[in-house]
Amino acid sequence: MTVTAATRVLALLGDPVAHSASPEIQNAAFEAAGVDGVYVAVRCAAADLVGFMNGLARAGGGGNVTLPHKEKAASILDDRSEAVRRTGACNTFWGDASGRLCGDNTDVEGFRRALRSFLETDPRGIRALLLGGGGAARAALLGLLEEGADEVLIYNRTPDRARAIARRIGGPSTRVVPMLRELAGEGFDLVVNATSLGLNPEDPPPLDLTMLPRVGAAMDLVYGRHTTAFTAAATEAGVRTTDGLEMLVQQGAAAFERWWGREAPVDAMRSAVEATQGV
Repeated sequence: MTVTAATRVLALLGDPVAHSASPEIQNAAFEAAGVDGVYVAVRCAAADLVGFMNGLARAGGGGNVTLPHKEKAASILDDRSEAVRRTGACNTFWGDASGRLCGDNTDVEGFRRALRSFLETDPRGIRALLLGGGGAARAALLGLLEEGADEVLIYNRTPDRARAIARRIGGPSTRVVPMLRELAGEGFDLVVNATSLGLNPEDPPPLDLTMLPRVGAAMDLVYGRHTTAFTAAATEAGVRTTDGLEMLVQQGAAAFERWWGREAPVDAMRSAVEATQGV
């Protein structure tokens, strides 16, 4: 990679960012696509977010936003995508020709692409259980509804958080389950773990899958070098399962497409992800 004065600079903004695989993924994509760009990770405090986003965008670049700044980033934008408006979060930004700061939440598109790839069938009409109440759950809920899920039940340890995302994004197809025991006897085509449980190898699963008489597939949005308790339990129960690596690749691919206006080299990005995880 040769960096010149004409090279576009794109950056991941968040705190922390040292753990992120995004620089490896995006720089592999830039090289494979033959575009003149470089991607770096920048530890960024909330007070500095406006300056970083505007400065990068006005200089012809852009980037991604990660925890804990996605909601603040959404409030900074001049032009918000439908996904940003509905989820209240922005994870991808760039500048347009008129100098406006534009943004999207490619977590939604990344989830949709990963879901279709995993299920290998049309998700329309499925009945899903969504575990979680944070940003990942918002993206997954919007993705499920946009893919035509017939019904989505949401469970979170803090019911008010589940109700908040249901009010913001859901509708008649969405129902909050306030108590875990209320899920006993329920069957689902898909169970999605959008909680943070699993980031630590010692974390327990967010749900005992044996309490559900039918689970068609299980999708964990957590990824890492270890197998999470959720995916291990699903495998033991004979349920098809996947982790969050493909969503990571696909949201990165969607971001690449926003910045460069061309199809992302997904195979190169997937190979880069697998290399960072020792796959």
